[in-house]
Amino acid sequence: MCCALAALLGILVHVSVTNQTVGQARELALSRLADSTRTYEAGGTPLPGAAIDPAGLPHPLRALAASGRRGTMVADHRGHPTMWAAGPAEGGRALAVRVDYAQQARTIDALDQAIVWSSALAIGATLLVGAFAVTRVTRRLHTTARVARRISAGDLDARVNDPRTKDPTRPQDEVASVAAALDSMAGSLQSKLQSEQRFTADVAHELRTPLTGLHAAAELLPPGRPTELVRDRVQALRTLTEDLLEISRLDTGRERLDLTTEELGALAGRVARAAGGGTEIEVARDAAVRTDRRRLERVLGNLVVNAHRHARPPVVLTVDGPVVTVRDHGGGYPDYLVAHGPQRFRTEGGATGHGLGLTIALGQSEVLGARLEFTNAPEGGAVARLTLPEAPPTAPAEGPAAPAEGPAAAPPGGPV
Repeated sequence: MCCALAALLGILVHVSVTNQTVGQARELALSRLADSTRTYEAGGTPLPGAAIDPAGLPHPLRALAASGRRGTMVADHRGHPTMWAAGPAEGGRALAVRVDYAQQARTIDALDQAIVWSSALAIGATLLVGAFAVTRVTRRLHTTARVARRISAGDLDARVNDPRTKDPTRPQDEVASVAAALDSMAGSLQSKLQSEQRFTADVAHELRTPLTGLHAAAELLPPGRPTELVRDRVQALRTLTEDLLEISRLDTGRERLDLTTEELGALAGRVARAAGGGTEIEVARDAAVRTDRRRLERVLGNLVVNAHRHARPPVVLTVDGPVVTVRDHGGGYPDYLVAHGPQRFRTEGGATGHGLGLTIALGQSEVLGARLEFTNAPEGGAVARLTLPEAPPTAPAEGPAAPAEGPAAAPPGGPV
C-alpha cells in the first residue's frame, strides 16, 4: 500500500507539473505564431524563429497546417527539445514557429528524479517502521499461539502473560485482548479440572474405609447364593474405588517410572494368560523395550479385558517390534471414542462398565511415553494400537528377567 500510494502521488505530481509546463510553452509558441501570421499576412518579413515550411518541422504538424488548422507539438530539433507551433499559409504551405523547450525538459527530468528518490526514501522508512511494528505484533501472536498449543497438549499452567494486560495505563490492542481471553480461559479450565480431580480423589478415599468394613462383614456371612452376590458387588465396588484412585493419581501428573528392559513378546504372553485365556497371540517381530513393567501390564491387561468384555472373539494380541495391537471382532469402538479418546463414566451402545479401563490404559501409556490409538478395522472390530519406545541396542537389562509362568508364548496364531 505504501508503494502504491507513493507511485500514485508521484504520477499525479509528474502529470500536473508536465501539463503546466507544456501549457506555458504552448501558449508562448501560439502567441508567437499569431504575431508571425499577422506580419506574414501584412506582407512583412517573418519574425525571428518563424519560417515557411522550415526544415525539421514534424510531418504530423505540417499535415495539420496544410489542412488549414493550427497546432503545437514537442519534438527534437538538432538534438534539442523544441516546442513547434504551425498554421496554414498561402499555397498549402505551413507557417511554423519554434520555441526552445530544453529548460522545461530539464525541469521535468529533475522533478522526476526528485519524485523517485523521495518516494524511495519514504517507502524505505515506512517499510522499516512497519516491519518493526508488525514484527512486534506477530511475535506476540506467535507467543499466544504457542501457549494455546501447550494448553491443548495438557499444560494448563501455561499463560501468555502479555505485559499490556497487566498495566492498565498502557493501550490495550487486539492482541492483548486475545491474550487476556486465552489466559482467562486457561485459568477457568484449570480450576474446573482441578475441582473434578479433587472430587474424584476425595470420593475414592472416602469410599475406601466403609468398603473395607463392608468387605470384612461380607466375609462373615454364612455360605450361600445371597452371600456370593453380596461379595461380588462388594468386590466390584472395591475395584471401582481402586480405579478411581488410580485415575486421581494419573491426573496429578506425579507418577514415577520404574524402568527395566523387557522382552515384549514374553510380557504380552503373561498378560494374555492373566486376562483369563482365549486370547490369540501373534509375535511377528519381538523387541526389547525400556519400560515400567507394572504399568505396561496394566495397559495391555485393560485392553485385553475390555476386548473380551465388550466384543466378540477371537481377540488377537499382535506384537510387531515395539507396536502391540489388540484386535477383537465385535461392533467396534463408538464414534466419540475414536474421535476424542475414552472418557470416564461414558459408554454407548448398551455396553456395561464405567468407561474407566480404557481411560486408565490411556493415562498409563502417556506416563510410559507411549502412544495409544483407538480405531475400527474396515472389516469390523475394534483395534487398539500401542506404540512403545524401543530400548537402545546397547542398554543392558537391569537384573535377570522375571521367569514366565508356564510356556513363554504360544505359537503365532495359537490360543493362550
